[in-house]
This record gives sequence, C-alpha cells and structure tokens, in this order.
Amino acid sequence: MKNPTQLSLLQDEIRHRYETLSKRLKQVARYMLDNSNSIAFDTIASIAVQASVPPSTLIRFANAFGFSGFNEMKQVFRQHLMEETVNYTERARLFRRTSTDGHVIPEKPAEILNVFTMVNSQALQQLVMQTSSEQLDRAVELLNNAENIYVIGLRRSFSVASYLTYALRHLERRAFLIDGLGGMFTEQLSMVKPNDVVIAISYSPYAQEGLELVEWGAKRGAQQIAITDSQVSPLAAFSDVCFVVREAQVDGFRSQVAAMCLAQTLAVSLALNNAKEEE
Repeated sequence: MKNPTQLSLLQDEIRHRYETLSKRLKQVARYMLDNSNSIAFDTIASIAVQASVPPSTLIRFANAFGFSGFNEMKQVFRQHLMEETVNYTERARLFRRTSTDGHVIPEKPAEILNVFTMVNSQALQQLVMQTSSEQLDRAVELLNNAENIYVIGLRRSFSVASYLTYALRHLERRAFLIDGLGGMFTEQLSMVKPNDVVIAISYSPYAQEGLELVEWGAKRGAQQIAITDSQVSPLAAFSDVCFVVREAQVDGFRSQVAAMCLAQTLAVSLALNNAKEEE
C-alpha cells in the first residue's frame, strides 16, 4: 500500500465531497483530480481557462477546502512533485520550472539565508499560535510518568528524533531511538508496555515503517505523542497528544526548525518539572 501524502489526502477529500459541490466547483474538482501534475506548473489564469471557470471560482474552491487562496492549494501539488524527486539538484531544477505567478527565485547564498530566516520565523510564530498549553502540559505529563520512552523518526525526521532521544537521556530518562538498524524495527519496539510512551515524528510522505510501528505501539497499549504536519495525518488517529507542525519551505527544501523548537520545549519543560519535584 502506498504511503499517504498531503496530495492524496486532499484528493480523497475532493472525491468524498464532490457530490456536495456546486456545478462550477465540480468543474474545478474534475480538473484538479485529472491534471495533478500540470497544476504545479500552470498559472492560475491558465488553470481557470482550462477548467472553463473564472479565476474567482478557483479561489472559492480553495477556500472550500480550508486554504486561504488557490496559490496555497497549488503548493500541495508542487510539494508532491518535490517529494517525489529525491535528488536535491533535480529538486532545484524542478523549483525553477514550477516558480510561476511572478515568484522571485533566490539565487545567491545570502539571498537564500535571508529567505530561510524569514520563513522559519513565520513557521515559529505559527507554531506558537497553533500549539495549546493544554497539549504541552499533557505531553510533559505523559513523558514524566513514562517508564520507557521510544522515539520514532525516520528519513527526514531522523535528526529531530535523534536530538529528542539525546535530550531525554540527559534527563536520565530511559529513552530509546527506534532506527531500525539491521531491519529490526519491530524488535526494537517489542518490549513496549502500557506504561511507556511512544513519540512518533513523521511528515508527508509518511514512512510506512513508522506507521506500522505506531500501530504496533497502540496495540500494546502505549501512550502516544505525535509530531506531524496535519490533523488528518495517519499518526493523529493513534495519538493521545498530536502536535501539528507546519515547517518552512524554500525551493522545495523543508526546514526542521519548528519541530526542533518543539522538541527542545518538551525536553526543557521536563527538566524544569524534574527540578520542581526535587525541591
């Protein structure tokens, strides 16, 4: 079974709601489902002509599915192409091809640094606004009461998972990084119990091995904390606490600043909690 992506989840939602849409929005829906590759390259004006609707209908369609505008919805299609392109040089080439609607491409290192700094700042502000104190308190409580903590983060999530395991061990917690060394993913999680916590970090396209481990942890009764990119992420269904983190992106390359900030927040909060208990 192919791993779910942000695009496949959006397409599933469009299909599910198709019959409830107006005639014009159905035209857009059909075009979106039948031309997913070209949408990333075409301008809004071109898409409107080919779908036989005015540009304003595209905006209404995007709004109906929770996007602030059609350009934001286009990013889902564009990001899918980027994710399917593993080679970073090819990603850069693809970014040039998909940079339409007057988008200015950063070229020099200083320009790229400036853009990354700006978008990461925006991502951190969004993290603060979308993360509730109740979520943070609950996550720290689960970690504080856990006998063992298993951290899952594969592929691009591996660096955040590695740091979080490192930080938890400095807090003298029994933390274990599930890295699947030797293909032993299940074996590394085989001892998980109901009084343990599983922290799973995964973004679209979600690693199949990670999803299987999360499901395994749920069957064993472990408490789960998810750090992911959508409320409809496969991880969300199994989590006791789900943090939705929208990372910054530049030229198809996603940052990890927001997720790392959240990991540091959990670790430092747990450290302060320990200090209070020892007073």
